[in-house]
Amino acid sequence: MSDETAAAEEAEAEAVAEEATVALRYGAAVSESHGDVVLHATVETYLDVCGEAHADGFDQLIDLTAVDYLTYAGERTLPGGLTPERFEVVTSLINHVRRERIRIRTQVSADEPTIPSLFDLWPGSEYLEREAFDMFGITFADHPDMSRVLMPEDWVGHPLRKDYAVGAIPVQFKAASNER
Repeated sequence: MSDETAAAEEAEAEAVAEEATVALRYGAAVSESHGDVVLHATVETYLDVCGEAHADGFDQLIDLTAVDYLTYAGERTLPGGLTPERFEVVTSLINHVRRERIRIRTQVSADEPTIPSLFDLWPGSEYLEREAFDMFGITFADHPDMSRVLMPEDWVGHPLRKDYAVGAIPVQFKAASNER
């Protein structure tokens, strides 16, 4: 057995061992970022993870946004053997009784950018999900009004996607005078 083969097998064994020891909370892998607890849910477990967090006292949705990693050059390591995808939906929750915050990061495929809506748990998510749809093209299944909220209804494309063509809309400025 060559040194390269042995090293590859050892790295694979370490990855399997790491995956087996990943901490879970509400059924999602847990990590920490800048002192915050981060849960890593899959699209399939997203609604269940959020439902369990809501039942555990996380009664306020602070933010819901998306990230497009299309041109991101850095390495993205995720716990629990999760595969990085082009899009990520980031949901921030707060528990006022325990003064605790959690962030839920969910990888969303570019081929099928759909994730369940949180509207039934937190009705305030309605606008935030529409904004993510409008800017990134991520659809929230079972949302009561999945329509554009920032761009005109007939707008083509999603402006915050990294592959969105930046237009050249001419802006005319009134001639400024240096006289005072």
